[in-house]
Amino acid sequence: MTDFSAAHLEAFLEMMSAERGAAVNTLQSYERDLKDALAFLRSRGTQLTDASPDDLRSYLSHLARQGFMSSSQARRLSSLRQFYKFLYAEGLRGDDPTGILDAPGKARALPKTLSIDDVSRLIRQAEAEASAAGEDTLAKLRMHALIELLYATGMRVSELVSLPASVLAQNGRFLVIRGKGSKERLVPLSHAAMRAMRSYGDALRQKEEESPWLFPSYGKSGHLPRQVFARDLKSLAARAGIKVAAISPHVLRHAFASHLLANGADLRAVQELLGHSDISTTQIYTHVLEERLHELVQNHHPLAKQAKKQD
Repeated sequence: MTDFSAAHLEAFLEMMSAERGAAVNTLQSYERDLKDALAFLRSRGTQLTDASPDDLRSYLSHLARQGFMSSSQARRLSSLRQFYKFLYAEGLRGDDPTGILDAPGKARALPKTLSIDDVSRLIRQAEAEASAAGEDTLAKLRMHALIELLYATGMRVSELVSLPASVLAQNGRFLVIRGKGSKERLVPLSHAAMRAMRSYGDALRQKEEESPWLFPSYGKSGHLPRQVFARDLKSLAARAGIKVAAISPHVLRHAFASHLLANGADLRAVQELLGHSDISTTQIYTHVLEERLHELVQNHHPLAKQAKKQD
């Protein structure tokens, strides 16, 4: 074996043996699966290292035509996923072509998201309520700050509600977020998020009690429970005229990522902002965009409309 695909396959197997301690049977299974995919792709004039998602879909379809059970197809796909994660980690590929592939027999659920118009309506509602004089001013300023911060950064809701009060002393346009596995990442703040956080912080300082949390509460954790934020978010959505079933803190995180990619953001940059350790997790958002583009063409292209009429 002398081509690049075969050489990288050998390097992958060596890594699985030396670093992961994979058993002999496991290594043989990986080698058998990947050599089969390599042979199929070569017959199409494509190298394993250069395969696109469509190439790999064709391979899985080929397996189905050959009578392979769904479980066998899923195992082959799992081997491919491990191989492309290795290539990505080694800098040999800039993406993972298996990231948007569905496991055979199991449809991959696409993340729910919101349109830019719906997010704008939600933010306007929160801002209007925070600006209006009346009761519960601090709670309304808090909700506005939560919404602006979440949409500006794409933080996980657990990261958002547990932000330390010390972030109010930061004057820069970035926040340091402590995410999963205590890994830290830097996220930029929009001007709107900075203004909302300052207004909320000014109101918070007028209270006598001090707390180490930016969003304190009297609960066991000491900070705002994510369930309370989720409940209040649905209430705000209802007042903004947005379907309540379509909204949650995680949906706003999805909206952040989808809107960035739709406007030309780099996939690796979005991966860093979201705190994903694996690029394939981020790639699901490109699948969302593909689905929407397909729907757009089907609903608005004149030839597609004509074809529907003929049907």
